[in-house]
Amino acid sequence: MKTLEQTVAQHRDEWKVRSLEQQRLEIENNEAVARLYGLEDEIPSDVPLERVSLTNNSAFRWPNKTPEERDALFAQSAIVDLVSYAVGCMFGRYSLDEPGLILGDQGSTLNDYLAKVPHPTYMPDKDNVIPIVDGDWFDDDVVERVRLFLRTVFGEQHFEENLRFVNNALGVRDLRDYFIKTTGRGAASKFYDDHVQRYKKRPIYWLFSSPKGSFNALIYMHRYTPSTVSTVLNEYLREFESKLEANLQHQERLAAGDGTPREKAAALKETERLRNVLLELSEYEHDVLYPLASQQVAIDLDDGVKVNYPKFYPALRKIAGLEATDD
Repeated sequence: MKTLEQTVAQHRDEWKVRSLEQQRLEIENNEAVARLYGLEDEIPSDVPLERVSLTNNSAFRWPNKTPEERDALFAQSAIVDLVSYAVGCMFGRYSLDEPGLILGDQGSTLNDYLAKVPHPTYMPDKDNVIPIVDGDWFDDDVVERVRLFLRTVFGEQHFEENLRFVNNALGVRDLRDYFIKTTGRGAASKFYDDHVQRYKKRPIYWLFSSPKGSFNALIYMHRYTPSTVSTVLNEYLREFESKLEANLQHQERLAAGDGTPREKAAALKETERLRNVLLELSEYEHDVLYPLASQQVAIDLDDGVKVNYPKFYPALRKIAGLEATDD
C-alpha cells in the first residue's frame, strides 16, 4: 500500500498533467480564433499556466509562489480536505463504503446511517459529540478518531509515517495542535477556522467551547436533538471535570511528596493550572451549559445556520461576522 505522501504526490502530479493539457487546449482555441479572424500577428495566443482556472491547478491557486512552495501548499490543502472528510465520516455525513452524502436530514440518527451502510468500515460516533481537549482523556477524542481513520484507510504498516506527513503538511508538531492549540488568550482551533471558511461562515459542525477553550466538543447539526446539549454536559464536560479533579489530587500529592525539588515544583505548577482550568469549567457549566441544557432548545434547519447557531451562544465558539453575512 502506498504511503499518504505518495498518494498526495500522485494526486498532485495528475493535476499538473490535467492543467498542462487544459493549457494546451486553451492555446489551440486562441490560435484557431485568431486564424479565423486573420489576427495571428496581432493577438497573442499564449496562455500562462497561472491563468488556467482549474480548481487544483497549483499555478492558478498560488500564482506568486515558487514550484516548491506550490507543492507544499498543495499537500497542505489536500490534508486539510482529508481531515475534513475524516470528521465527516466520524459524524456519518460521509462513509468510506458508499459515495455521496449519507446523513443530511434534520434529526438523522446512527440507525439511519446503518440502514444505508449496514457494515461500515469506519463506524460513526454514537452520540454525535466528539470532544476536543488537551490530552487523551476520551476514547472518542477527535485526535484518536483521526488516527483510527488513517489506520483504517491507509493501513497500519505506514501509520507513523503517514501521521508525520499529516503533521508536517498542516504545519504542527502534534495533530492535536491543529484541533486545539493553547495561546496567550486561550485556545485556538485551526481546524474550526478552516471549517468555518470552507462553509462560508455557515458551519455544519458546531463547536461547544468554554471561555478559554479548555473544553471543546464538536457536534453535527443534522444529528442535533434537544437532548444533545445535555449529552455534552453530562457525558463530556462533567466527565472531563471529574478526570481533572482526580489529576489535581494526584498533582497535590506529588507536590507534597518526597520527589526532587524540580519534580515538586512541576507538580505545584500543574496544580495551579488545573485549579484555574477547573474554575473555568465550573463557571461554564453553571452559567452557560447547564441553563442551556435545561432549555432543550429545538432548531429548524430550514431557518439556516445564521438563525440557529446564535441560539446557543455563549456555549458555542463565536463566529465573527455570522450575523452580518447574507444567506
